[in-house]
Amino acid sequence: MRVVLCTDTFNDINGVCRFIRHAARHHHAKNRAFTVVTSTRIPPPPGEPMGANVINLTPTWARPMPGYPQLDIVLPPLFSILQTITRLNPDVIHLSTPGPVGWAGWFAARQIGCPVVGVYHTDFPAYIDKLFADEGLTSLTTFTMRAFYRRFSAVLCRSNEYRTALLGLGVVADRVKTLLPGVDVHSFGPGFRNPSVWKPLGLRPHSLKVLSVGRVSLEKNLPFLAQVWKEVRQRLHARHIDAELVVIGDGPYRAAMQSELQGCDAHFLGFRFGNELATLYASSDLFVFPSLTDTLGQVAMESQASGLPVLVSDQGGPQAVVDHETTGQILPGSNLSRWVSAIEELCSDESRRLAMGRAAHQTMQRMSIEESLEDFWRVHEEVCRSHA
Repeated sequence: MRVVLCTDTFNDINGVCRFIRHAARHHHAKNRAFTVVTSTRIPPPPGEPMGANVINLTPTWARPMPGYPQLDIVLPPLFSILQTITRLNPDVIHLSTPGPVGWAGWFAARQIGCPVVGVYHTDFPAYIDKLFADEGLTSLTTFTMRAFYRRFSAVLCRSNEYRTALLGLGVVADRVKTLLPGVDVHSFGPGFRNPSVWKPLGLRPHSLKVLSVGRVSLEKNLPFLAQVWKEVRQRLHARHIDAELVVIGDGPYRAAMQSELQGCDAHFLGFRFGNELATLYASSDLFVFPSLTDTLGQVAMESQASGLPVLVSDQGGPQAVVDHETTGQILPGSNLSRWVSAIEELCSDESRRLAMGRAAHQTMQRMSIEESLEDFWRVHEEVCRSHA
């Protein structure tokens, strides 16, 4: 079986790209005919080359995205994409994103009579609503998503919480499949813990570290986290508990969040990669992820694999990978007092925090990225057989 995956995002720093890069490496190592087609001018993350089975076609036009300078708006070479896909002669085309490259793949599939599979990685209508609060723009986004996904032979959702969203986009129920969640358990783990990492970064070596990882933007509900942290810090200070907030990542809200939390023991480290990122995860004490719009939340799995208890919201996909009161807590998404109390309680109860972290690590060992990618491949095989 030959599979071509079309994606508008490949070298960006996000969970979608990490999944696609894992897929490219995994299936190439299995000697499978799996090719990624993309169009980007963004260089790969440090230590992660493009890969032998990745075709990157030079964009016809590209500009930094307003408000997200680390991302690009790209016009890909559409004719070259169509030619490339036709030459590869796939049995199944996988469309990872509903952008120009994804749409080019969609048209190529119709042209050559090839079935289409996709993953609903990003809840774009929810993102647009959160960022712009514009009903018309949200409706237009929903209409575009419906036109894109409803003709797919199968659509994979990252968690059961998004099945309803896909049905609302007109995807037939028996075509919606929930992809097994998976994390790279070899690249993240308690063995990377090294408390000496903090002092060179300007943090106190022996303080508790409350960690947030991901894009620093409004749709991640980070203004809420800023309010939570200010209250948490006051309470912990009154109890003589030394704690610091560590934010790893970058994005359009970073400057405002830094200003909001100036003097509040909050540290912004920007993007971190590879073993350094794994060490920062494992050397922290608690992970917080209040996003309301993530379809899975890869960082919630990476933190648990690293041995951290996690706090996530009861909206979106991250709750699917957290065992409430065992590996972390699932909290009302906008309930300030519940989040403040949960962080305060875990910061003040070391034995409970450590027990949750151990359970989190053990749970993630049963959710490897390899199993997730084999599940991904099986769905494509089923579609290929049914189309034969």
